[in-house]
Amino acid sequence: MSAELLQQALDEALNDEYKARATYRAVIDRFGPVRPFVNIVEAEQRHIDALLPLYEKYGVPIPADDWPTRIAVPESVESACRMGVEAEIANADMYDRLLEQTRDYPDVQAVFRNLQHASQENHLPAFQRCAGRNGPGCGRGHRRGWHAR
Repeated sequence: MSAELLQQALDEALNDEYKARATYRAVIDRFGPVRPFVNIVEAEQRHIDALLPLYEKYGVPIPADDWPTRIAVPESVESACRMGVEAEIANADMYDRLLEQTRDYPDVQAVFRNLQHASQENHLPAFQRCAGRNGPGCGRGHRRGWHAR
């Protein structure tokens, strides 16, 4: 894999995490500290933080985050949760593809696998509960003890 292809893979992953963080922040700005967004927005920051050392290690420039200016906020928390379900499913597909492309970089693959696992095992189920309208994962406030990855 060339350095250019590695950069493209890292940029795609980072931009997906930037987009998720910006979207979840916009939902919180519009609807207040609703779950699961208050939990997952923190996890998205951790995902970004996990990717940044790879940029340094491989001497790749970090792309700017312009996502806050590009986000359209849904009309309701429930529709935001449905959008979250779709985004997390797309995230898993993206990481499947990027894992295939980065076989020559086991450290990059380890980070990608961890991020994919967190999205699938923590974020997706939380959004699915919320999208179920009366689900326990959707509501006001930050519940103590619940940590998204």
